[in-house]
Amino acid sequence: MQLGDIAKISTGLVLSRKKAQGDHDAKATYKLLTLKNISEDGIINNEPLDEFISDDVLEDHYFTIEGDVLIRLSHPYTSVFIDKKHRGLLVPSYFAIIKVDQMKYLPQYIAWYLNTSEVKKELERSQSGSRIPSTNQNILKTIPVAKTTMENQKAFIELLRLHLQEQHLYKKLIEEKERWFQGISNQLLQGRQ
Repeated sequence: MQLGDIAKISTGLVLSRKKAQGDHDAKATYKLLTLKNISEDGIINNEPLDEFISDDVLEDHYFTIEGDVLIRLSHPYTSVFIDKKHRGLLVPSYFAIIKVDQMKYLPQYIAWYLNTSEVKKELERSQSGSRIPSTNQNILKTIPVAKTTMENQKAFIELLRLHLQEQHLYKKLIEEKERWFQGISNQLLQGRQ
């Protein structure tokens, strides 16, 4: 089975086609999801969202909805699951929007699967472009997806949630240890004077 068999895939908006040239052209302002907002591990980070001023009211299919999966069309081909908190964001053309048939697969599972090293290697093999390697929706449609039960997907997503929570806690611990170390270092340096 291929990704195109279980999902509809489209690309985001080519921003230059709808960008307002001045205040007199502005028809609407939208929150824009950019590359800086997606971490390499497939999480939407806390970076502020850019604003896009459009010369037209844009069609709904260019905006995120809960359950979408976005994948970056250039290296490192990071994908991200769109949750309730991140719906309604404008998707630019350097992302593909994947709408998974949720009767067959969980979007969170597909987002994780697209972030695996095997899929990324497959995308690198089929990339086009010499200066900025990229992929397209036709290549994405041909990505093989192994059949698995919905129960297995749900169990895996729960395991993934716990894994990400543990990673987050480790990062916080490392940050705390770093602050502790800096505090001790500063005390020692001040004590020498």
